[in-house]
Amino acid sequence: MKALACALPHERGLPLSRWSCHDIACEAIGRGIVASISGATVWRWLSADAIRPWRYRSWIFPRDPGFQEKAGRVLDLYQGFWGGEPLGPADYVLSADEKTSIQARNRKHATLASAPGEPMRVEHEYARKGALAYLAAWDVRRAKLFGRCETATGIKPFARLVAQTMNQEPYCSAARVFWIIDNGSSHRGARCVERLHKSWPTIIPVHLPVHASWLNQIEIYFSILQRKVLTPNDFRSLTLLARRILQFQERYEHIAEPFEWKFTRDDLARVMAKLSATPIPLARAA
Repeated sequence: MKALACALPHERGLPLSRWSCHDIACEAIGRGIVASISGATVWRWLSADAIRPWRYRSWIFPRDPGFQEKAGRVLDLYQGFWGGEPLGPADYVLSADEKTSIQARNRKHATLASAPGEPMRVEHEYARKGALAYLAAWDVRRAKLFGRCETATGIKPFARLVAQTMNQEPYCSAARVFWIIDNGSSHRGARCVERLHKSWPTIIPVHLPVHASWLNQIEIYFSILQRKVLTPNDFRSLTLLARRILQFQERYEHIAEPFEWKFTRDDLARVMAKLSATPIPLARAA
């Protein structure tokens, strides 16, 4: 029964994407494994071994051959090291990215505040008032934020974020400013490195491996922004949306502290070892 639950249904010739306890019970009876069994009994057996085939989690398996080394450089920066040497007092680490396609949804009835026995009520229907992009950089060690709203993402909007940040102290006179960025089209590859070095020789771009945005600390701030400002979404215009985002950025910076990042190279090595022990058929990986 456990072996059946640990196989994908389509591998057993069934037109299902995942099992339920009732499905497993029916399949076991149909295959002659047992004469009769209930879904509740199947659940008790599987629960004892924490097998839950009715649940699933999305995951992207690392396919970059240099994933561990590229990710390790970022984790070293979070720990205050670069190339095995401690960062100096004139070195700064910035984590940057874009939050794209933030919609302004004007609800067709005004949102109602909470009342005794009633939660906040938000109208389901809305009119779309457009979308904008929010670009931001987070100083990992100083808990400082720099952000701007743009009509779209791209090389030029990202360059404006970099200039907005680098034209301020202490970055404009720093010895080195590390920019941790992903592989989005606004700042991808060698050409991005060339552009940044040309304008700002002290910048050291540090690209994450592909599909590793979860290692970028700015994503933590974006999740806070999503919870505190963008949910529920009720904005009459893009102007109001942009104003709210930037006002929250200012408010958050007054109370912000560096994130307690605990994931290290050792943790990464354990994750990679676990993944390498998991066979990934080529068809499934594609």
